[in-house]
Amino acid sequence: MNQMNIEQIDLNLLKVFEALFEESSASRAALRLGVTQSAVSAALRRLRDVYGDPLFVRTGRGLAPTLRANQLRALIGEALAKCRQSLTLLDPKASDLQGRSVTLGLSDDFEIAYGQRLIAAVAQRAAGLRLIFRQTHSQIVASDLLERRIDLAITAGGFNARLLGRQILGEGGYSCLVDGTSLKNHGLSLDEFVRREHILVSSGGFIGIVDEALAADNLQRRVRVSTTHFAALAWLLRGTQAVATIPAHAAQSIADMTGLLALPCPLALPRYPIELGWRSVTQPDLAVQRVRQAITDCFAPPD
Repeated sequence: MNQMNIEQIDLNLLKVFEALFEESSASRAALRLGVTQSAVSAALRRLRDVYGDPLFVRTGRGLAPTLRANQLRALIGEALAKCRQSLTLLDPKASDLQGRSVTLGLSDDFEIAYGQRLIAAVAQRAAGLRLIFRQTHSQIVASDLLERRIDLAITAGGFNARLLGRQILGEGGYSCLVDGTSLKNHGLSLDEFVRREHILVSSGGFIGIVDEALAADNLQRRVRVSTTHFAALAWLLRGTQAVATIPAHAAQSIADMTGLLALPCPLALPRYPIELGWRSVTQPDLAVQRVRQAITDCFAPPD
């Protein structure tokens, strides 16, 4: 690696690095930056010379970052964030965020229930900004934030790491989602709940919160299938006797869109906090501030 100092380096190369990392494609990075693909390729050659590493290698699915690129990501992202923050000092009330993006980490139950409202609120508070949804959950959200894979997150906790801030948005509970044609009555008794097959939504575990609650009463359920996400639940439940016990906000939203029924859970399950988390910095990015406020608006109780 050549010996260099900052006076010898074109700092615009850092924007190219950011675009390549996030887009995994030279052509898409070029479109994002408004330059030609050959200009991006030339910038990548210069970046490789600066850091003495290939940085991105071609795979069947585009450009994949090397270990060195993954190590650099947080540092370069932080440097660019500081530069953007400095520009807001010129006009803190500037409303033009055209070309900026904020990545919001959340699981798809929150995306299903709040996605449309979040898009509308961000469009009102941060015109021109692109909102990016990226999957995360409470077990991995701290590392996602600290490693700058996301800018903000909505999860059921997980923000206890140093350098993270958090705000409670509300409280969540659980409902049962079923195909209404499988019900003889409008409700779901505990006996029927236990007799039915279940669909477990879990990020990786074999046991869910329902199993823990049933075990306390010496009961056990039969899990028909497990899935890591909520998006296919309507198709997995329709025409079956199965039941899925999921966060109430997602159950109601899926029921409203698909004709399934969201019912009170006959089992006493604990409630949980819904939290917004972010990296703590002394001078927050204006774009991130606007999105934070839009999220707070979406979760605020109605007047």
